[in-house]
Amino acid sequence: MGRRIVLVRCEAVGMGSTAEVSVTWAQALPWRSGRHLLDPVGTGSATDVVRRLGAVLSMDESAAGLAVSTRRTTSRPGDLAAAVASGEVVKAFAFRGAVHHLAADEGGAYLALRAAGRQWERTSWVEHYRLAAGDWPGFRAAVRAALADGPLTLPELGEVLGRDRAYRHLRPVFDEGAGTLVKPLGWQGDLSVGPPRDRQMTVQGLAANPWWRGVPDLDVAGPAAVTAYVGTYGPATHDHVHHWLGDGLSAGRGRLAGWLAGLGDRLVPVDVDGTRAHVLREHVDDLVAAVPSEAVRLLPGHDQWVMGPGTKDTQVIPPPLRDLVTRKAGLVVVGGVVRGTWSRRGDDVTVEWRDERPRPTREIDQEVARLLDR
Repeated sequence: MGRRIVLVRCEAVGMGSTAEVSVTWAQALPWRSGRHLLDPVGTGSATDVVRRLGAVLSMDESAAGLAVSTRRTTSRPGDLAAAVASGEVVKAFAFRGAVHHLAADEGGAYLALRAAGRQWERTSWVEHYRLAAGDWPGFRAAVRAALADGPLTLPELGEVLGRDRAYRHLRPVFDEGAGTLVKPLGWQGDLSVGPPRDRQMTVQGLAANPWWRGVPDLDVAGPAAVTAYVGTYGPATHDHVHHWLGDGLSAGRGRLAGWLAGLGDRLVPVDVDGTRAHVLREHVDDLVAAVPSEAVRLLPGHDQWVMGPGTKDTQVIPPPLRDLVTRKAGLVVVGGVVRGTWSRRGDDVTVEWRDERPRPTREIDQEVARLLDR
């Protein structure tokens, strides 16, 4: 686990420029931990954390809150919810169709990529919803108008839209949940997920949100999203980028390849134990200076630490632990690598150490105390 820095000449192929950088994963993952605000822990707001991570899964609000609070030196329960209530953070159908927290000032870039596939123009969509591609501008305007006075449940939205003969046939769709139909409206910036009411999801318009910066043009959003990803999840391989922005958002391999190439010498190739990856040019010196770390962090299941690079990344998740990670187990991360799992019941935290190396009991106890203080 000792530090190793070897300079070798690597020629970039398809992205970046010539560089002479080689590091180990034992260096790279602790450096990435810093970019994730995990080591050292960040000092910014809940919104700052969401912005840095790009997105925070909203499937389990307690896990989302922990993902954010564990990256802050000072936090209070409800900080993430407060950021959502203020509009600084919005909840939208984003990566893999699931609801994610996005920073209102930058999250539109990810929605632009999600909308790039224009799924609502597919024949199956047109036939099922009886909405042609040319009907969508009017439909979107009707939705925005319906939400102008505040959040509505989906049945309520369907009732309002159903007053227009053109959309009357969609009322049963909204009564049944309308999940698939609603998502493209979010991708195009017409609505976001609102506060629940009587255990029902609501949707709300974005026009009145003072923090919302809209959905940028795709040719602006693409390079911005790639740059943000490499800046937080680097050293990143082509496969990493395609996992997050292609498989996750339907951006398309051709578009991603073009955006990567277009960044030119802003991306620097790095050899990481024989794996070809890239970092932003401004991060090279800090990466090379990074040293191995044994820092321990307890992260929630499906934390961005594992979701960003993907659960198939064996540098972060040893193969024997992948099944536990995909099933949303709490993560014991040491030096950037998942080494165990944890669970909590009240103030009782159970840690399952799942590694051949000695268990770092003192460090785990310290992190458990920090977890209970969140």
